[in-house]
Amino acid sequence: MENGKPLKGHVALITGASRGIGLAIAEQLAGMGARLSLCARGAADLDRAAAALRHAGAEVFAAAADMTRAADIARFAEETQRNAGPVDILVNNAGVGRFGAFHELTEEDWDAVLDTNLKGVFLLSRAIAPSMIERKTGHIINIASLAGKNAFVGGSIYCASKWGLLGLTNCMAEDLRGYGIRVTAICPGSVATEFSPPSKKNPEKMLQPGDVAHAVAAIVTQAPQSFISEVLIRPTQKP
Repeated sequence: MENGKPLKGHVALITGASRGIGLAIAEQLAGMGARLSLCARGAADLDRAAAALRHAGAEVFAAAADMTRAADIARFAEETQRNAGPVDILVNNAGVGRFGAFHELTEEDWDAVLDTNLKGVFLLSRAIAPSMIERKTGHIINIASLAGKNAFVGGSIYCASKWGLLGLTNCMAEDLRGYGIRVTAICPGSVATEFSPPSKKNPEKMLQPGDVAHAVAAIVTQAPQSFISEVLIRPTQKP
């Protein structure tokens, strides 16, 4: 540990990192000394986020990538390992939501959500895992949701993606634990970001992006002989 920075020398890859939860996680891990690799679909927002992080002293590699496109994922994984180094911490945070009664949603809605929230996690984790297996170390953290455990009106496709993500996460953990790689799902309730669907909830009582980032920090600094398989995060007051 150098100057109180427990992640000094570690590389953290974070998807959906241009704003909201992803940016909060990037700020948290950079403050702990990690070198960052960041992606998001919007190049302009990503460039602004990366510039702010560099101004604060972080080492940052950033490239636009669409987590629904296998070619983008493969390219970004390769560029990360070439420019930043082998990935020690992978945070699969990118996510989208399409909300409404299931019988009024479209196949395009289904594909957009499932390809981002589930297939993209599978493809990127599969691209990064071999290096972790070779080094017998690593953290993979999937940002899931309490929607992966609880149904709600209008949430059919989003809930399906997050229920699937929890199943994928649990199986990844079993496949990789023998190599010293720890896989965790974080399941927050509604977080006060632009992503949250319109509601009457008080944003001041909702979870904040930093609450999720704090959970990530706890996971990546736990003792080596154990791992936290799942974290549920709720606000102290119901919004």
